[in-house]
Amino acid sequence: MAKVSLTVNGKKVSGEAEGRTLLVQFIRETLGLTGTHIGCDTSQCGACVVHVDGRPVKSCTMFALQADGSEVTTIEGVAPEGGLHPMQEAFRQNHGLQCGFCTPGMIMASLALVKDNPDPSDADVRHGLEGNLCRCTGYQNIVNAVLAGAKAMRG
Repeated sequence: MAKVSLTVNGKKVSGEAEGRTLLVQFIRETLGLTGTHIGCDTSQCGACVVHVDGRPVKSCTMFALQADGSEVTTIEGVAPEGGLHPMQEAFRQNHGLQCGFCTPGMIMASLALVKDNPDPSDADVRHGLEGNLCRCTGYQNIVNAVLAGAKAMRG
């Protein structure tokens, strides 16, 4: 076991992890932040996307020890206290979810996409979310949600 110290959602945290402990496991099991989901165990679905030092990362592809000293943002850290982030609200308003299992990863990937491209096209959104799978919806409402979220974030 080794000590892992991170800043998660703006708060300094630490815990112990084995060398094989994935970041997603550390976030869920050690820190108790269960909004980040484990969907496929093969890094294909994107349900586990978090931001590490400002970049989107599938947290099932990174060991907790690799993230030591990093700043991590999970879905729990994007909304203002007592409210929803504009991207979360856009997913709600545009029915960009059904079961909701993929939604945290979709939102985290969407936030990274919009950070790099504040005014994406439909094609930009589809390309930007290629690594995220939804097994319930057709993707059009997700694309609509991202476009609406981007617009709301631009003001």
